[in-house]
Amino acid sequence: MARPSIRYLSRGRVITLSGDDPGQTLLDHLRLQRRLTGTKEGCNEGDCGACTVVLARLDQGRVRYQPVNACILLAGQVDGAEVITVEDLGERDRLHPVQQAMVEHHGSQCGFCTPGIVMSLFSLYHKGARPVTRADVTDQLAGNLCRCTGYRPIIDAALAACSGVAADAFSAGERERGATLAALDDAADVFAGTKARFFAAPRTIETLSKLLAEHPDAVIVAGATDVGLWLTKKLRVIDKIVWIGRVRGLDAVTEDASALHLGATATLAEAASKLAALDPDLGAVMRRFGSAQVRASGTVGGNIANGSPIGDLAPCLIALDATLTLHGAGGERRLPLQDFFIAYGRQDRRPGEFVRMLTVPRLQAGQHFRAFKLSKRFEEDISAVMGAFRFTVDAGRIVSARIAYGGMAATPKRAAGAEAALVGARLDHAADWERAIAALSEDFSPLSDMRASAGYRSKGAGSLLRRALTELAGVPTQTTRLIDQREAVR
Repeated sequence: MARPSIRYLSRGRVITLSGDDPGQTLLDHLRLQRRLTGTKEGCNEGDCGACTVVLARLDQGRVRYQPVNACILLAGQVDGAEVITVEDLGERDRLHPVQQAMVEHHGSQCGFCTPGIVMSLFSLYHKGARPVTRADVTDQLAGNLCRCTGYRPIIDAALAACSGVAADAFSAGERERGATLAALDDAADVFAGTKARFFAAPRTIETLSKLLAEHPDAVIVAGATDVGLWLTKKLRVIDKIVWIGRVRGLDAVTEDASALHLGATATLAEAASKLAALDPDLGAVMRRFGSAQVRASGTVGGNIANGSPIGDLAPCLIALDATLTLHGAGGERRLPLQDFFIAYGRQDRRPGEFVRMLTVPRLQAGQHFRAFKLSKRFEEDISAVMGAFRFTVDAGRIVSARIAYGGMAATPKRAAGAEAALVGARLDHAADWERAIAALSEDFSPLSDMRASAGYRSKGAGSLLRRALTELAGVPTQTTRLIDQREAVR
């Protein structure tokens, strides 16, 4: 029998939700139903961080704290977790160490942004990686856009509070809270609502497949960093939601001598270090992928399944010749990732199918990878152009090339003409490269939009390819990188 309700822990007690409003966001639930108004509604699209709360979940016997954007997270997605809001931090007679440090270092800004900033720093306080550096703090706060500025004292407060061992009421009571979370993490499928309107969270691959076969019109949700915007910005009403975050084993990340295997619900945060180990440029891409809140919720499979033409991960994985595994009623099928994207908003996913895994081959001898992102902001911004390149080189000549771009077409797409033009090109002869760069104009006809003009995109794509080849040829250009490759692997 499926469990007919959603359950989460808050302030030492279990809260139960009926699921009768499957599209309700966590922010609306907290503010409108529970009157926890310290969590603010700002952009309502997961950018500003005013709505940041922390989810605590058990991970290999330990409680792990992750910041999330409550405005685009569905209330049902907190099933089995502890929801911690800014009201929960201080004790009756004293502030939390993070709050106290904000006061002492004059880091507190207005009452709108500060609660979200405090919650992001609370997550860093419990992260466990010591010592905390300035870069750690700025990475953690990339998703908190303070309208009053004044980041320097906020960073000072974070360094003061977060560089020691966590010693607060949460760490002191972790054993008891862990036991409660373990009891909430049952093996039951969740089906809250009616057959016409429900929030479902299956526990196994088998029950997920059966549910999707019965309800092919249901919306599959992984991290909701995209679907959440359908609700808050497009004002869509979604009657049937299947959240796959509880499916056992679907988040597995494994590796062998030839490839990295990423389960569909592995979060971007969980996958980042494994991807960075394949190549430092992947680490740099993942560091700039959204914010800490987005990476904690967003998933590898979700980023691919939504088919965005401006997603950062797809071009990288296409350049690396990744393979996609889909699962449906007829079993599993595999296809090259590049073949998954058919047209804008269309992917090769049959009714009832879902993304199960991505397999990313390791670089072989003679293969070199580069990836670059052009965006208006360094942190938490959508790409105007994303370029990813894999070159196979022998004796100073390019034997083969795989070049993929995001933001240049209706889907993530390979540059077939440029690839062909590079075969046989000498790394020490820059004139050989220009034929490939010129071929990009035949490969792509980009659009103009609010992020960039068509002309900028075309010139940017050519510059990224030239830069990749320049680095590969050994011309020193590292000083023009905003972050060092080695730092990105942290």
